[in-house]
Amino acid sequence: MRQDILDDIKTFEPELVEIRRDIHRHPETRFEEVRTAALVAGKLREWGLEVETGIGKTGVVGTLKGKRPGQRAIGLRADMDALFIQEQTGLPYASEVPGKMHACGHDGHTTMLLGAARYLARNPDFGGTVHFIFQPAEEAGTGAPAMIKDGLFDRFPVDSVYGMHNTPGLPVGEFATRPGPILAGADFWTVTFNGNGGHGGGAPHLASDLTVVLGQFLLAVQTILPRNLKPTESAALSVGHVEGGTFGSPNVMPAKVVVRGTARYFRPEAQAVIKRRLQELAETLAAAHGATAEFAYDALCPPTVNAAEKVPVAVAAAGALVGEAKVGEFPMSTGGEDFAFMLQKKPGVFMRIGNGVNPDGSFHNVHTPLYDFNDEALALGAAYWASLVQEELGWSREERA
Repeated sequence: MRQDILDDIKTFEPELVEIRRDIHRHPETRFEEVRTAALVAGKLREWGLEVETGIGKTGVVGTLKGKRPGQRAIGLRADMDALFIQEQTGLPYASEVPGKMHACGHDGHTTMLLGAARYLARNPDFGGTVHFIFQPAEEAGTGAPAMIKDGLFDRFPVDSVYGMHNTPGLPVGEFATRPGPILAGADFWTVTFNGNGGHGGGAPHLASDLTVVLGQFLLAVQTILPRNLKPTESAALSVGHVEGGTFGSPNVMPAKVVVRGTARYFRPEAQAVIKRRLQELAETLAAAHGATAEFAYDALCPPTVNAAEKVPVAVAAAGALVGEAKVGEFPMSTGGEDFAFMLQKKPGVFMRIGNGVNPDGSFHNVHTPLYDFNDEALALGAAYWASLVQEELGWSREERA
């Protein structure tokens, strides 16, 4: 067990809570994480790390070399961005920015990695190099590819890379992951129906009536997964936005209707089927009513796939802190995560850390206005990162031989 790591981090836990709540009060969304990045860079420099900023626009990387001999390097990644949600928690440290809040816990993710950096800077008893990667714009699915395009792994080469996310409903003090796919690929799609508008009362027969096209399309979308993919296939297809007409003119039939949604999948073949059938249904139904359909498909994030050979490393790091019985196997989820881009470049693992559950089994999920990161997980999350460094770099190759 590595209780000593957790005990050491507990000595500065109040500072971690203060940092987390400060970030929570000042949420910054995609590629606007200027204040957060400055806070991160300032803390890392204060603790003696080498720091580079502006990677992928607002990303930060801190580098720490161990005092033992060793040439290997690993990357530890946390995300920094917030969401466009109006907070309703009523907490004393609630968001001070209207319409924005840390509703996914990235304030906690950033703080946990900072806690690990502080601990390891004081205890660099490992061989090799650790790169602490603070990433922007995860919620947009564009932060990781932006950092990679900006030379992340060329400028900071690593042998493996690791990520972590909090999980409401999983008790604090527990971890979970799995080999292979853990999160789905996540895409957005848009269909724009165009046709003749018209007077809904005086001359509806002269209009294309795009609302009928829309209605038939919405129902047809629900047939794509059960009738085009095997019943055992895991996938999701949902509509999240519909726009057409003018609220003040309900008697005017719109000449344009827009519908947008998301697709989730674990196999490229499933992605191809979903994309093809969405376009076929949109164009066919529009043509049947004398209208047209414009189709756009934005492939955002690929599936998040853990390297099977690295999962035992991550599990051992967590188990050394909480015991093997409290490190479970996380079921595949159709949530998306742009850490997937990093795992396409380097082998690694995406770990889940418990954010807590109420005695009655209830909890506030991420991406909701009542969610808050659980400060009780801060020290444990930081300790997991430090424990992971010990698993990967705790001994030089010569010592292991």
